[in-house]
Amino acid sequence: MPVCPIDTGRYGSAEMRRLFEEEYRLQKMLDVEAALAEVLAELGEIPKEAASEIRRKAVVDLITPEKVKMREKKTRHDIMAMVEVLAEECGDHGKYVHWGATSYDIVDTAWGLIFKDAVAILEKRLIELRDLLCKLALENRKTIMVGRTHGQHATPITLGFKMAVYAAEAGRNLERLKEIKKRLILGKMSGAVGTMASQGENALEIERRVMHKLGLKPAEITTQIICRDRIAEFVCWAAITASSLDRISTEIRNLQRTEILELAEGFDVRGQVGSSTMPHKQNPIDCEKVSGLAKVMRGMVVPSLENIPLWHERDLTDSSSERFIIPISFIVLDEMLLTMNRVLSNIRVFPENMRRNLELSKGAILTEAVMMALAKKGMGRQRAHELLREVSIAAFREGTTIKDALLKRPEIRERLSEQEIEDLMRPENYLGKIDELMDRAINYAKSV
Repeated sequence: MPVCPIDTGRYGSAEMRRLFEEEYRLQKMLDVEAALAEVLAELGEIPKEAASEIRRKAVVDLITPEKVKMREKKTRHDIMAMVEVLAEECGDHGKYVHWGATSYDIVDTAWGLIFKDAVAILEKRLIELRDLLCKLALENRKTIMVGRTHGQHATPITLGFKMAVYAAEAGRNLERLKEIKKRLILGKMSGAVGTMASQGENALEIERRVMHKLGLKPAEITTQIICRDRIAEFVCWAAITASSLDRISTEIRNLQRTEILELAEGFDVRGQVGSSTMPHKQNPIDCEKVSGLAKVMRGMVVPSLENIPLWHERDLTDSSSERFIIPISFIVLDEMLLTMNRVLSNIRVFPENMRRNLELSKGAILTEAVMMALAKKGMGRQRAHELLREVSIAAFREGTTIKDALLKRPEIRERLSEQEIEDLMRPENYLGKIDELMDRAINYAKSV
C-alpha cells in the first residue's frame, strides 16, 4: 500500500514520476556500470567480451530491485548489492564489474542522467508558464483595476500590468534554471576520494569517455561525491520558483474572495463540487494546493544546505535525506507548475467587478494624482500631501466623494479648475508608463 501521496499518483506528472521510480534509477546506475565497462574495454583495460556481457546483463529485467534488496540485507550496502547481483549474472566476466569505481561514481553519475531529463521537464513547464502570463498580460493590457498595498486600495493599475510582473518573474526563474544546469547536470568517475588513483594512467581519459558516452560533462573536481552545493543550489532555486508560484496563487485566492471577485479559477459546472455541505461554494482549490505545496518545497531547503558540510572527503549523512529531497523537489515543483498552468489557462476575469472596486474608495485612489498636480501648480509637495490627507479623512467621515471634497476647498480651486479635477479623478488618466513597462517586462521574459 502506498504511504507517500506521490506514490498514489496524486502529485506530479507520469513523465516526471517515472524518472524517480526505483526501477528507472536502478537502470540508470546499471547504464553507468555498462558505459564504464565499455570504455575500459576500448582502452584495453578489460576484455571486450566482458564489456559486452556486462552491457547485455545490465538491465533491470535481470538485475531487479527485488534481487538487489535481498542482497542488501546481507551487504547492508545498496550499491555493493547491485554490483554483486550484476557480477553473478555475468559469470566469469563478473570480476570486471565496477572496475576501479567507487559507489558514488555510479550513484552521482546516474543522478546526472536523471537530472538531465527532469530539468528538461521543468524547463518546458516554465516556458509554458511564462507564455501564459505574457498572453494574459497582453490580453488585459487595458483592463483597469485597483492596485493594492498593505491590503488597501493604492492607485490604479491594469490586470495586464499585474500579469507582466509575474511574467518577468517567471523569466527570471527560467534564466536561473538555465544557468544552474551547467553546475547540476554532471557525472564523475574519480574514485574513492576524488583522486582517480584506482584507474591508473588512463583515469582522466576513462572519465572523459564515460561521460561522453552518457551525454554528461565531468565535474571539474570532486571528493568521493560530487559536492553538494550543486544540489543545494537547485533546491534553493526550486524553492524560489515555488514561492513565485505561491505569490500568483495567493493573489488569485485573494481576488476570488466573494467581496472582491475580480479573478477566479475555472470551475466545471457539469460536476465539480466546492463543498460537501455548502452547495454554492466554488473554492480556489488549485491555488490553495499550489500554496500548500510551496510550504513543502521551502522545507527542502534546510536539509539540502545541511548536506553541503560533510566530514572530510565524505560521510553518509547526505544519503538518507537526499532520498527524500531530490525526488520530492522535482515532483512537487512539477505538480505546482502543471497546476498553475491549468489555472492560468482557465482563469475567469471579471472586469465589471474591477470597475466596481475602483469606485469603492470614491476617488481616494487618485489623491496622489491631485497631490502631484497641486505641487506642480506651486503649492509644494509637502503642503499638497497634507492637504490631500485632510481631504481624504474629511470625505471618509462625511461619506462624500473625493471630487466633491476637493471642490469645497478654495486652496485647491485656486490652482485647479473643475475640469482639471474631473480629469484627475479618472483612473485611466493615472496609469503612468504602464504600457512601456509592460512591453519591457514581456520582451525580457520572452528573450530568456
